[in-house]
Amino acid sequence: MILAAIGLAVLAFGASLRGGARRAMELYREHYSHAHRERQLMAALAFYTSFAVVRILAHSIRAGRGPFHDVEAGGLHIHHLVWGILLLLGVGYCWLLQIGADVRARSRWPGRVMAMLYGAGAALTLDEFALWLNLKDVYWERQGRTSIDAVILFGALLGLGAAGLRFVHALAREAFGNRRRHRP
Repeated sequence: MILAAIGLAVLAFGASLRGGARRAMELYREHYSHAHRERQLMAALAFYTSFAVVRILAHSIRAGRGPFHDVEAGGLHIHHLVWGILLLLGVGYCWLLQIGADVRARSRWPGRVMAMLYGAGAALTLDEFALWLNLKDVYWERQGRTSIDAVILFGALLGLGAAGLRFVHALAREAFGNRRRHRP
């Protein structure tokens, strides 16, 4: 689903480029030719998407809207940070086995999947950062803002690594042309 969203975004933006979506894909291949750069991008996009989805779901559950509800086992509420930790542990173990590490890999797909699972796990975990900092559920209280701060900081770190500023600059240059003013 995330890859489909990425593809649609690239295609939509690519329509505004000289050369269209084909040129956007050429720029993508050029700027994300190294597997580790592409994994950074996949992790960042999965992180941002997962954070947005989990926030929407949490608000829906709190408001009693939709088919969603808290996950409980034996009367115990299972916070989504638990699922995030499990994802991070699973990805870490897979990387220990070099699954998705692109070491002698024939395909980039395992690396892409592992990176997306890592991003999703990090989002689920950091969305409840205030819970582990305070050792109590403060998600909807003032102290819960600490989780947002943690997400912003880690999201910025992922964004810096993933943005591939050269890629963004190349897309903008293609879309808007080289419109610098020349001073006499």
